[in-house]
Amino acid sequence: MPTNRRFRNVVRIGPVQVGTYYDGRGREKHTAACTAPRCGFSTDYDSRPAAELAARTHRCPVR
Repeated sequence: MPTNRRFRNVVRIGPVQVGTYYDGRGREKHTAACTAPRCGFSTDYDSRPAAELAARTHRCPVR
């Protein structure tokens, strides 16, 4: 099943972008995803502060 997420309220914290979207059941979710090449960090959270904390504390293993 393809995911068609429409992100809103997207902010960039270092190399990590944090965005808010609604999942398939209509619940608000928040994603933190690193945009650095070959990093692969991406995680969903139930709260915006948790996603922003993950973005602030993320350290890329690839440098």
